[in-house]
Amino acid sequence: MSPALQSMALIGSYVPRMCGIATFTKDLRDGLAAHREDLDLRVICMDDGAAAYAYPSEVRFRVRESNPRDYVLAADFLNINQIDVAVIQHEYGIYGGDSGAYVLALARRLRMPLITTLHTVVAAPTPLQKKIAVALAAASERLVVLCSSARGLLEEAYGIPPEKAVVIPHGIPDVPFADPEPLKRRLGLSGRTLLLTFGLLSPGKGIEVAIRSLPRVVAAHPQVIYIVLGATHPCEFRREGNSYVTSLERLAARCGVREHVVFYNRYVSAEELLQFLGAADIYLTPYPNREQIVSGTLAMALGTGKAVLSTPYRYAEEMLEDGCGVLFPFGDSGALGEAVSALLDDPEQCARMRECAYARSRQMVWKEVARCYAETASEVVAERLRVPHLQPHPVRLPSIFDGIPEIRLGHLKVLTDDTGIIQHSLYTVPDRTHGYCTDDNSRALIVAIRHYALTHEEATLELAKKYMSFLHYAFDRPTGRFRNFLTYERRWNDGAPGDDTYGRALWALGTVVALGSADAVLPFACRLFLEAAATVEDLRSPRAIAWALLGIHSYLQRFGGDAHVRRMQTTLARRLLDGFTGNGSASWPWCEDVVTYANASLPHALILSGQSMRDEGMVAQGLASLDWLVGLQLSADGVVSLIGNQGWLRRDGTRARYDQQPIDATALVEAALAAWHCTHEQRWRERARHFLGWFLGNNDTQSLLYDASTGGCRDGLQPNGPNLNEGAESTISWLASVLAFAGGGPG
Repeated sequence: MSPALQSMALIGSYVPRMCGIATFTKDLRDGLAAHREDLDLRVICMDDGAAAYAYPSEVRFRVRESNPRDYVLAADFLNINQIDVAVIQHEYGIYGGDSGAYVLALARRLRMPLITTLHTVVAAPTPLQKKIAVALAAASERLVVLCSSARGLLEEAYGIPPEKAVVIPHGIPDVPFADPEPLKRRLGLSGRTLLLTFGLLSPGKGIEVAIRSLPRVVAAHPQVIYIVLGATHPCEFRREGNSYVTSLERLAARCGVREHVVFYNRYVSAEELLQFLGAADIYLTPYPNREQIVSGTLAMALGTGKAVLSTPYRYAEEMLEDGCGVLFPFGDSGALGEAVSALLDDPEQCARMRECAYARSRQMVWKEVARCYAETASEVVAERLRVPHLQPHPVRLPSIFDGIPEIRLGHLKVLTDDTGIIQHSLYTVPDRTHGYCTDDNSRALIVAIRHYALTHEEATLELAKKYMSFLHYAFDRPTGRFRNFLTYERRWNDGAPGDDTYGRALWALGTVVALGSADAVLPFACRLFLEAAATVEDLRSPRAIAWALLGIHSYLQRFGGDAHVRRMQTTLARRLLDGFTGNGSASWPWCEDVVTYANASLPHALILSGQSMRDEGMVAQGLASLDWLVGLQLSADGVVSLIGNQGWLRRDGTRARYDQQPIDATALVEAALAAWHCTHEQRWRERARHFLGWFLGNNDTQSLLYDASTGGCRDGLQPNGPNLNEGAESTISWLASVLAFAGGGPG
């Protein structure tokens, strides 16, 4: 089982509603729960409003079947909860609208992969039925049909390619093969030969045919009793009450077999049903509809090892082949009577049929059916990772000649309190659970000081001071590094300070030195930068070195005569370059064997440092590696597909497509603009515009990452669309990208 599948939603009617689909959905849910205890299973149930149903706890959302808006809200509920895959149980009668058309509003709005189980495949559909089935197929990654013949019907009647459908049989309980006699004694039927039909009763079940066959059977086998088990269908009961059952009782009396026919006109529990099935000698399904593509009652009869006599509807033809049952013509009571008598006269043949039926049904037990559904769900989730789902209304990528999007700090301010910027957000609300980190406060400081340099807004300068204060508090003087994680209660909870956090802090402080007002923040930033930089030459992490170099470059924009800092620049830049030349090749111009996150910062640092040091080879390496990175993530037609964080890109060619992160887009924007300033080649600015467009819909799923309503940015791109949380790193990344275009920063 793939670990990618963590959650699943089942959509359909649900118990305690008296409905075959409701029972199926419940049994499937329980089978999946037994198959994988860690799987988060949620039920979206269709409510017909006929009663105040007391749904069990797994029902998470109730859709009033006649209310169109509920279908939209159900889809939004699943999207917000980021469910991995949804499974719709489809039958035209359980959804609202003409022929159940309302279900399309739900199916089309889902962002996650959809599997649709077709409980009805009509050979001669109405135009609307066909339209609905085709639309559901288009919205679904897989269609599940319950027998092989349904796959052919999909192509013949609907034009749906059969390869889109997978056959998963109707599920049944796993019960032992048992002798009927002990169960007959329990039911008070000792010495009787039991014929059984069960299910919700309504005209069109063919029970009349079975009753008319009984006089001939009873004449030869007076011990025969025919039990019709099940309540009147709720829809039929609301229209006609119990008149259908009453008409059957009268028919039995006219045929002279009233004493041999028993109606259990009530809804029986699963346990009681299995008792009756176990006690039965022969099961009858006299349905008159040739096109019936599935029968849960027939499936259960096979699963309990019953000899079955049935009309040749499609499902029965397929399930009863190879001696597992006997077929008789539609409506032919005489043929049914002959078949029943023949079986009762040949106990050995009856026993062989029972054994055949039981053996054939082992693949249909819920354990196996649930496993098939789980495997199919895992397959479609894996496919979505390879082939993303396009959002229904993609946003046009701004032209390179369009204006720069508006810079709004609203969400940045929402995330910032008196301590600093809070790391995470639950949707758009700050999540205090995980507190703060120096990484995000460093990034936020860069954004705030760049924004202040452009606008001279005092409110932005105040934000910058909060972030600077956080960095000052985070600086660990004994190690010369910066601690990273601070709880909301203001307790440091990480181990030894790390190099990457240190590199980011130096980048932020260097940026303040370059852009900060001399009388407001420059003295503080300069002092902390130099104090922290004392240990910079100990760095070995390529990203930490790159970020430190970006900070050093900014510092030297103001204090270019600082020879000590220039020596630091030379040492670190050559160390970073050596990593590229020592590890790289023509096909892999990279300093590591894995391309991970914020990758473009590394060639960005080489380009700026090489320019500052007048080292053409360093600049050339930076441009070549950046060009390679761009080629990996920008298609020929200008669509951005960032290297995903769920595995990254390895030297052997293995590449993750998701989780795509805003920080990677920002690094590419900033590096491409640095390459444009260095070379004056317009293609670099065009590339930067494409990577900025990643936030605005120029991505694999054509999704908006930027949230214009808040000024924030969603946390990443998944195969189903954006992660809807708007945390610090993503929001800062968006702002940094826009500010880079606006000219808010050196290099």
